[in-house]
Amino acid sequence: MERETGPSSSEKPRRGDREEDVKVIEWEEFDHELTRLWSLSSALKLATEKKLSLQPKLDSLIQVSADSLRRTNELEEMRQRLGARKLLVEKTSAACKVTEQDVKAKEDSLSAEVRSLLVGGTTLSIAKSKLQESNCQLEGESGYTHLKIVTSKLRKRQQYMVSQVSFIYPLKIEAGPSQDQELESLPGGSRLVGTKPVSQGSVRILGLPFSMAPFTKMSFFTDKKEVQKSATALGYVAHAVSLLAPYLGLPIRYPLRLGGSKTYIRDYAPYIEPSSSDMSAISTLSQNSKFVEFPLFLDGQDTTRAAYAVFLLNKNIEQLLNFVGEKSLGPRQVLANLKELIRIIQSPDYIHS
Repeated sequence: MERETGPSSSEKPRRGDREEDVKVIEWEEFDHELTRLWSLSSALKLATEKKLSLQPKLDSLIQVSADSLRRTNELEEMRQRLGARKLLVEKTSAACKVTEQDVKAKEDSLSAEVRSLLVGGTTLSIAKSKLQESNCQLEGESGYTHLKIVTSKLRKRQQYMVSQVSFIYPLKIEAGPSQDQELESLPGGSRLVGTKPVSQGSVRILGLPFSMAPFTKMSFFTDKKEVQKSATALGYVAHAVSLLAPYLGLPIRYPLRLGGSKTYIRDYAPYIEPSSSDMSAISTLSQNSKFVEFPLFLDGQDTTRAAYAVFLLNKNIEQLLNFVGEKSLGPRQVLANLKELIRIIQSPDYIHS
């Protein structure tokens, strides 16, 4: 029973602590302590009221600070964007300057081209006016029709003159041992279809044949009469060519110095055989007179110069053939080419070609 009513050993220190916390106030000081407590209570109440009254302001200030911080962050972000925009604007400005320079250069180029086009347009306009004037002249009495008439008369005259040459130097072809066929092409004549060009040995001019054999190889057994006939025939051909060229109004490329069977032909770009014995003499002649004469006959045993002379004569005939729109029959077909030239000029198609 004593254990239940008596204080325990653990409760004794607690009571001692409470006794230490309890302040003993004397009665004389009670009013003073009560007044102090009352004033403290009033100050606490005022502080609490001030705290309550300042709390909204503090919250608003905190909100303002938060808004200010947010706006500061936004402003910084905007500054960064503005800096990026400035860099972009600077790059764009530089690109614009380059583009502006290119545009200016292109404008200058286009201006030059426009000026050139204007000049070309003016020139074209002048040329068009001249063309219209030329068309008017061609359509007039002395125009294209008159030109065709005059050309036709001129070619008829050429045909007549060529027929005279053909009459002076008739060309014939041997058709057999006892029969000759006249090669003299008369107006209205035409070439037989399917016939081949006649050989060099079968054509004769004034009854004289021409053989290229003595001009390629000369020997002791060569027939002197055949050589003389060939030289005479070449003299006839040279004379005929010298007559036909002015009738056609075409200067021949290799001029002739006529002398019958002793005719020479000139070359203004002479060929000189390196092994020739008279090379120095020919070179001196070429330097002084600027041309070299080659004989259309055999002069001694040297056949090279004579063969080259025949080649040049055939080139003259080929030049006349090309002038009337025909090709050569061959490099050695001297008489056949001359016959073909006369035939073409005397054909009816020559007047209207």
